Amino acid sequence: MDAVVSDGRSVDAALAQASAEGGRAAVRAVALGTLRWYLRLKPAIDALLSRPKGVPTQVRALLAVSAHQIEYSRNVPEQTVDAAVDAARMLEAERSTGLVNAVLRRYLEQHRSLLERVDAGLPGRTAHPAWLVERIEAAWGERAVPILEANNAHPPMTLRIDRSRTTVADYVRLLAESSIESSESQWTNSSVTLTRPIPVDQLPGFADGLVSVQDAGAQLAAFLLDARPGMRILDACAAPGGKTGHILEALSDVAELTALDIDETRTERIRENLKRLRRKARVVVGDAGDPGTFWDRRPFERILVDAPCSSTGVIRRHPDIKLLRRPGDLPTLAAGQLRILGAAVRMLAPGGRLLYSTCSVLPEENEEVVQRLLEAEPAVAVAKMPRGADLAPGGLDRRVGIQLLPGAEAGTDGFYYACLEKTTAGT
Repeated sequence: MDAVVSDGRSVDAALAQASAEGGRAAVRAVALGTLRWYLRLKPAIDALLSRPKGVPTQVRALLAVSAHQIEYSRNVPEQTVDAAVDAARMLEAERSTGLVNAVLRRYLEQHRSLLERVDAGLPGRTAHPAWLVERIEAAWGERAVPILEANNAHPPMTLRIDRSRTTVADYVRLLAESSIESSESQWTNSSVTLTRPIPVDQLPGFADGLVSVQDAGAQLAAFLLDARPGMRILDACAAPGGKTGHILEALSDVAELTALDIDETRTERIRENLKRLRRKARVVVGDAGDPGTFWDRRPFERILVDAPCSSTGVIRRHPDIKLLRRPGDLPTLAAGQLRILGAAVRMLAPGGRLLYSTCSVLPEENEEVVQRLLEAEPAVAVAKMPRGADLAPGGLDRRVGIQLLPGAEAGTDGFYYACLEKTTAGT
């Protein structure tokens, strides 16, 4: 907790240093839960401190975790207080044990009234930063509250089935034989959702690449890219390789696909995933916004730009985004997205298809970026794509492209997609 709140590290990076031994799943669950509700719990705890900023950051994090356990777990509250005092000693914060005990005892007595005051405002009630609430309200109006509430829900565990090796129906039967409850998607041809999440090593065929974990909304990318056998394809921001693998599964490897990422460590994730999936691609390190770092000057007929973004569509999976993201990040992200798109246009063959996607729900990263590209690039036009509601239940047609909102009818994360094509004019 303290690493995220005070140091600005992602929860995944912070947990990576945790012990791999027993209890790690429980630690992760508590950390994610606390981060999910941190912006609701923190004001309530701070109201009980005379000088919140004078309290060591680790102790403040411990108080937040303890408040989360009191509010959102089945643990006996008094036992949570006792455990917090013991934890303060383990943190070598012996001087803080009295404070931890006193604050949490008072919290037990006053938590209803404390949270009632916090809940008077939408940011507190939904545990989101005020600036993000304002952006989402401005963009989505009456849909804003359902989006914010969906961000606090526990996400489903959805699988992508390699349909070149089995069928969705057969895999559902395979799960049932292992006493794993699941249901087929009614609007995609490759996804299955588990009734309850389980470790991936318990999934039949996971180690052999028969199945992957991927949100149903993310599985639309391979469909919208519309790659064909024999084409030259670029996955421009490919790590960790989920969409790369799906494209190859749909093509049965009969294509020349380059999987690109700017980070060497992340490209290793691509290689690992491709090995598990038994698929092959050219994996390279390079800057998608600077073709000179990797491109051989031969045009691509299909390019997927799954651009780095605010990730505001996947907060339910990564609640630390609420604390890590800042409003000043958005102009920088949008500029980077436009830069990558401009480079992709230069690498795209005449008549080729460019799919732009993000996991953001903010228009300034989505249709506004695409609109700027269209204004700057006369050789680029909007390509035909399904209507939003035909693509996925609850899919929304935007000025350019389609938006899926988290937790809407389709039950997916939040994604934006826009299909573009390069005309012969101006090339």
